[in-house]
Amino acid sequence: MSNIIPTTEPFFLQGNRTGILLIHGFTGTPKEMRWMGEYLNRELGVTCLGVRLTGHATRPKDMIRSRWSDWTASVEDGYNLLRGATDNIYLVGLSMGGALSLLMSTRFEPRVKGVVAMSAPYEMKEERPAWQIRLFSYFKTYIRKDKGEPGTGWFDKDAFKEHISYPLNPIRSAAELEILLEKMRAALPKVTVPVCLIHSKDDDYVLPENMEHIYAGLVNASDKTKLYVTGSGHVVTRDAARHQVFEMARDFIQRIENQS
Repeated sequence: MSNIIPTTEPFFLQGNRTGILLIHGFTGTPKEMRWMGEYLNRELGVTCLGVRLTGHATRPKDMIRSRWSDWTASVEDGYNLLRGATDNIYLVGLSMGGALSLLMSTRFEPRVKGVVAMSAPYEMKEERPAWQIRLFSYFKTYIRKDKGEPGTGWFDKDAFKEHISYPLNPIRSAAELEILLEKMRAALPKVTVPVCLIHSKDDDYVLPENMEHIYAGLVNASDKTKLYVTGSGHVVTRDAARHQVFEMARDFIQRIENQS
């Protein structure tokens, strides 16, 4: 069994009977959600749980062995843990975690009160069928995340230095991400809870038009909001605009809670 990379462990912050399940992104770790969890716990008094998705925060080889259904199972485990300590739960996810939040909100009703999806992809940059990506993975195991220098796309360089994620994208895992996004797209019309979408206009990893496509697909959401920030790269929960993102999420959760 692989050891979890130090500082990337799952976290639990005790609060009131409103629960926040925080879900990190593809190749990421719970650490990228911790500052947000601490903020929401402090500002709203809510109970926060940051989960670790299967195959993450250890070594890339572990991620290659995991499947999209393992990631949904990780979210389900976190949800069931929170159920014992809270009455209502919000799913808050970054990137792939945002896609998972939208998908899983359709499976957890009526206990889920809302979703905050940040930097969430609607589709992959290069749309290829999962079988084709899987076949390619037999010839090449990993691919670089970007072609620039380390930290390209980040506005807060100090935050980037402390950021931990796998430096390469496992190609086999990209096939699983493609399947997951297909499941999410099919689930969007089934989402009925309030949804807040947040994206940076400066995100060159998951382009901002992804948010527009997701928003358009939420035809039955009881309440839907889309908010843009600037001066941040893809990891909006760690980059320079993070406080603005935290406040947007806080205001959305507070508004939905006040409607109860």
